[in-house]
Amino acid sequence: MEIGVGLPTTVPDVDGRRLVRWAARAEEHGFSALGVLDRLVYDSYEPLTALTAAAAVTERIRLTTSVLLAAYRPGTALLAKQLATLHEISGGRLVVGAAAGGREDDFQATGAAYHDRGRRLDALLTELRHVWDGKETDTGVAGIGPFPAAPGPELLVGGHTPAAMRRAARHAGGWIAGGSSATAYADLAQQARDAWRAAGRTDSPRLVALVYACLGPEARTTAERYLRAYYAFIGPKAEMAAKAVITDADSLRETAAAYAAAGCDELLVFPCTAAPVQLDLLAEAALG
Repeated sequence: MEIGVGLPTTVPDVDGRRLVRWAARAEEHGFSALGVLDRLVYDSYEPLTALTAAAAVTERIRLTTSVLLAAYRPGTALLAKQLATLHEISGGRLVVGAAAGGREDDFQATGAAYHDRGRRLDALLTELRHVWDGKETDTGVAGIGPFPAAPGPELLVGGHTPAAMRRAARHAGGWIAGGSSATAYADLAQQARDAWRAAGRTDSPRLVALVYACLGPEARTTAERYLRAYYAFIGPKAEMAAKAVITDADSLRETAAAYAAAGCDELLVFPCTAAPVQLDLLAEAALG
């Protein structure tokens, strides 16, 4: 199983230059990918802009939206151009993980409809491929470059519902899970494989997951403070998210082993602080 790391675009102690240095250092450590979270109505960095900055200072590491809430963005054609541009600037390293999302205020902020977001995401994923292939969009426009070499950016679809699994099997090369236990992940991964077979696919989904970790002095205090704030929109469940964070190296190694045993192909470890030493601690524990 490969191990990637989150780019700390949402943590309270990040600044722009530290974000860029984190990306370069993550590649030096040997992480497989840099992941980014997507929130609009929050004090955070825009994920595609952040990944573009990361692309400029790296050569090998994959750049993964984990996950992009694509349906709150008005206009698929513009999004397709942004993603293709990032893919080309990075030398073909972009992985587009996308999901329907669960924060209505993100959609309200752009004037996008919320309650039909799943249906619109299905249409959006189809149209992304049309744009990248140089075909006409639903509005009858063709020729929106740059045109990435076939097949273009890898697509992953996130979400734990049966509808999300079917969406992944229709549109993507794999499925990505949000935070969950390794035990729950094994069952969800099997559901993804079942959706693949039900869709008549003969390949296997690439299976990706993410966990939160914070190591070093005051790790639990730092992590829980951040995660309670980040997940405040889910109410009392935010406390569950905060308590689930990994705060010691042995637990991170054990968790990674459990995800590997559950069939995960790549685990993205998201930090709860942007302190430079944090990346070193995560690399030492996860990559050994």
